[in-house]
Amino acid sequence: MSQTRYDPGRAKRSIFSALIAARRTFGGKRPIVTDGDERTLNYDEIVRGSFALGNALRRRTKPRETVGVLLPTGIGSVLSVFALTAYGRVPAMLNFTAGEQSIGAALRAAKVTRIVTAHRFIELAKLEALESWLGTVAELIYLDDLRENLSLSDKILAVIGSFAPWLVARRANPNDPAIILFTSGTEGEPKGVALSHANLLSNTEQVRAHLAFYPTDIVFNPLPIFHSFGLTVGVLMPLYLGLRVILHPTPRQPHEIVRRIRDGGATILLATDTFISQYARVGAEGDLSGLRLAVCGAERVRDETRAYVRNKYNIEILEGYGVTEAGPVISANQPGANRAGTVGRLLPGIESRIEPVDGIPDGGRLYVRGPNVMLGYLRPEAPGEIVPLPEGWYDTGDVVSLDKDGFLSIRGRLKRFAKIGGETVSLTVVENCACALWPDHDHAAICIADERKGEQIVLVTTCKQANRSDFISWAQRHGVTELAVPRRFLHAEQIPVLGTGKTDYVSVKKVVESEGTNF
Repeated sequence: MSQTRYDPGRAKRSIFSALIAARRTFGGKRPIVTDGDERTLNYDEIVRGSFALGNALRRRTKPRETVGVLLPTGIGSVLSVFALTAYGRVPAMLNFTAGEQSIGAALRAAKVTRIVTAHRFIELAKLEALESWLGTVAELIYLDDLRENLSLSDKILAVIGSFAPWLVARRANPNDPAIILFTSGTEGEPKGVALSHANLLSNTEQVRAHLAFYPTDIVFNPLPIFHSFGLTVGVLMPLYLGLRVILHPTPRQPHEIVRRIRDGGATILLATDTFISQYARVGAEGDLSGLRLAVCGAERVRDETRAYVRNKYNIEILEGYGVTEAGPVISANQPGANRAGTVGRLLPGIESRIEPVDGIPDGGRLYVRGPNVMLGYLRPEAPGEIVPLPEGWYDTGDVVSLDKDGFLSIRGRLKRFAKIGGETVSLTVVENCACALWPDHDHAAICIADERKGEQIVLVTTCKQANRSDFISWAQRHGVTELAVPRRFLHAEQIPVLGTGKTDYVSVKKVVESEGTNF
């Protein structure tokens, strides 16, 4: 079983040297990564491929340059990350679902002028329009072309690097930027998040010390690699812990994902509430029973989801909490210490403080500090400039409560509270009530200006039967303040979501604004 005492010393190296160390520990011939087409690579093949691709990319880029990566979760994106870092470049993981405006902001913030992508990916994902636009603001480097035109020196260096990586790989300071990720932009323009080698490796070590893994575990990761959960927990952690990982290019193929989980013998699934609910419902009896754990983050796990998955497949859901700025994992429930409605205890090595918030008597604003917390932000208005955090403390913007046993509960984002008649109301609570009332539908609550009470709540829902009178009755029966009852209901065919599965509140608000008073 892989669970050790947290050792911060193991994070004092580069993410590529950590890959080399894992190969040495688990053996170069150990199959470790399976792609969406069922192609499996062992450690030796990953290292050799990284050196070959890295040398080809080295000729097209500059030392310490930030290079965009526009690829789905798969072997191509994994090799691209390690290829760039092996030669001292910094990969910036681009969200290809975000749209031109958000991607443009990301490119400006990180000063990206070259992007690694693939013709086949562009074709399959039908991103020709995005490709055309990107070609006007950056140089596109296609993996397909590089692979077909590898030079003799690329192949020679790949062989040399496989046997003597220290002769080829560029040495990196653990505190230098390793990867640039971007905030999801759920409530505004995305920012660049500069994570160092030590940040990423610290977080994998913290997870290793917090959760128990077995050498026979197989991780299934359908989450996007441009998201910190999909990257750190879904790619880096399995590679460093010697756990085979099955990658899937999109979380939005429930039937195919259920089949691959069953046929691949996966024992751990990484998901969000939205996605695991879909997988559980389309799967036949026994399809997911090989899973011993489902680790969920990015959004709250609903009681309905937890009960359904447990009753149908006897799977334990471990809910955790994280933010891109912390690499991402901050806390998680554990087998034997799994408290529904909470996101578990803080990972080792993380300091926290909770500051009072007016109008919220039993919760406060969470700040965290630790070796996994980012170097700083990159913003479009100051391209390439990493702005560090004051004294290393990161303001999560989340309102939390902490019980006597150290279990953390997320009350909602500070921006996700409404002020109605001088009282503070959580929009997350509104959504939770709607989910309990109409569990088979999706819901998103936002607040808009109200001349009389300051703000009013609007519920956007896919349930055509949703109405205010039923909501009031439910609230009265369950002791929920009437202030949490939405003033208006707007029916939509679907709730806008980001590529990570999170609700896209910017788009939800636009939907509401476009309706004006016609609802």
